[in-house]
Amino acid sequence: MRRKLAAGNWKMNGTSAALAELNTLASIHPTPDVDILICPPAPLLSRAANVTAQSQITIGGQDCHTAVSGAHTGDTSADMLLDAGATAVILGHSERREDHDERNEDVRAKARTAMNAGLVTVICLGESLAQREAANTLDIIAGQMSGSIPDQATGENLVIAYEPIWAIGTGMVPTLEQIAEVHDFIRVRLERRFGEGVGRSVRLLYGGSVKPSNAAEIFAVPNVDGALVGGASLKAADFSPIITALEQS
Repeated sequence: MRRKLAAGNWKMNGTSAALAELNTLASIHPTPDVDILICPPAPLLSRAANVTAQSQITIGGQDCHTAVSGAHTGDTSADMLLDAGATAVILGHSERREDHDERNEDVRAKARTAMNAGLVTVICLGESLAQREAANTLDIIAGQMSGSIPDQATGENLVIAYEPIWAIGTGMVPTLEQIAEVHDFIRVRLERRFGEGVGRSVRLLYGGSVKPSNAAEIFAVPNVDGALVGGASLKAADFSPIITALEQS
């Protein structure tokens, strides 16, 4: 059975004061029935890992470089994330793809480096509104999967997050049927490429305007093993009900 995962992406939000939310979240969920991952901004990683060290909450980064080290001003390596206390990293988020012109091959190279370092990689996939309206969603997802996921992927080192770009932070959410179609498609392609064992063990998250009011119905969709949550993960009061809904799904 795939253990469900509630992942929070703080993006470029939060200072030291935000770490109190982790204490609150840990106190509400001391022994969760699902995995909980919080990905704060890089300057907070080490402190966040210290805050959650005695809890069931794990910490992840939001990006890493393809190189192990070197002259890459402003970048962070996978080993640095590990040293700071991270166990996972988000890669290929649409905001990285758009704001930093990251291509599938860039995401693949980063994922290869992260996996080699021992990090769980959460690889993000998703289509734009224009692509959705042109009925190109599955073609886009197929291309992102083949281009972004390295060959050494397993159920232990890979998590896939389907985040339709047009639903991120907009309040717009795909229908349950649309979510199911994409998640089922991803599962079939994983099994075809890596075999049933790996294909069935990779966790598939949904992301894009997930909130307490819609979490339960999203988690009831087959092949949805959790969520990658943005804004609603910043406050324990907002993220906790989503975790509870996942536990009850």
